[in-house]
Amino acid sequence: MAKYQNKYTIEKKNAWKIFDRIYKRYDLLNHFLSLGFDFGWRKKLSSLAIKKKSAVLLDLATGTGDVLFSLINHSGGFKRAIGIDMSRNMVNYAVRKRAAKKLNNKVDFLIGDANSIPLKSGSFDMVTMAFGIRNISEPIKALKDINRVLAKDGIVLILEFSLPENRILKKLHLFYLRYLIPLIGKIISGDTEAYVYLGKTIEVFPYGDNFLKLMEKAGFNKCEKYPLTFGIVTVYRGIKCYE
Repeated sequence: MAKYQNKYTIEKKNAWKIFDRIYKRYDLLNHFLSLGFDFGWRKKLSSLAIKKKSAVLLDLATGTGDVLFSLINHSGGFKRAIGIDMSRNMVNYAVRKRAAKKLNNKVDFLIGDANSIPLKSGSFDMVTMAFGIRNISEPIKALKDINRVLAKDGIVLILEFSLPENRILKKLHLFYLRYLIPLIGKIISGDTEAYVYLGKTIEVFPYGDNFLKLMEKAGFNKCEKYPLTFGIVTVYRGIKCYE
């Protein structure tokens, strides 16, 4: 097992290059590999969002824009929304989806790094990130920069993979991550390396209470976690802390 996994080594700072390769099949694989649960995960994220039409949203690691568009559909709308990602191909794909949804006047997409957000401090009422924080080389730095760009009482919502607490479910899920996801990813996208890497990041990234500690260290308070689907994903919520 270790020998198989160690064939593929990708530095997190270059992880965005994976998504430049698999962008055409990314949405399809998300739906397929999650057995369709990803629609419910995004809906749960939206249920925890700010409920005011005057709010300004920033979605980091936006990918093809699925989370951003879901938030607009399920949260009562936003005054303005910006999605940022380092993968140009993913952003270009999101731009095409934006046009199809007739949201050109409301949504902007930018190439940018969540470790150093290229936007002004205090500019956003809410910042979201789905399945991106574990691919960042310095997650605490990214969380601190999220805190910086949030306005007073701003909310951060992070949706990320985690591992089930139940030992049997955890073993089954690890088998799925280590063997089935790379196989399915290879068949559909032709890229084994990408899906081995993604599975490995899920195994080693801090989740649950350990991730809440990172959020608190970055300056958020009232931090909460919402495990979903037996704990294979978790939504984290925090509020910008003022002295």
